Amino acid sequence: MISGIGIDVVEIHRMKKIINEWGNTFLEKIFTENELSYAQSKKEYVQHLAARFAAKEAVAKAISTGWSGGFRWKDVEVTNDESGKPTIILSGKISETFNKHNIFISLSHSENVVVAFAVVEAK
Repeated sequence: MISGIGIDVVEIHRMKKIINEWGNTFLEKIFTENELSYAQSKKEYVQHLAARFAAKEAVAKAISTGWSGGFRWKDVEVTNDESGKPTIILSGKISETFNKHNIFISLSHSENVVVAFAVVEAK
């Protein structure tokens, strides 16, 4: 049974501006080491970070815990399986709360915008 959905859109130029202004302070607050390594291995580094940011936002909306519910940026990690399909790994308090749920994520992008759509399903 679907228990939540979330969507987020990020303009790539805005992500680039934030990274230029805040640098490592922003990157280390939002992204895991694995996410940063993955993005840095890609030609379009900022686009991949924007997609991961949008995914985290979409998941936050889908799980509906709000910031007071224990949501922390790094507790939602975006990875890719062997085929390249994006997947979500939860940790921390969110992992405990949603350990009986599946979380599905879809990412898409154009030259200027990325979009993420998340679905939370109770097992």
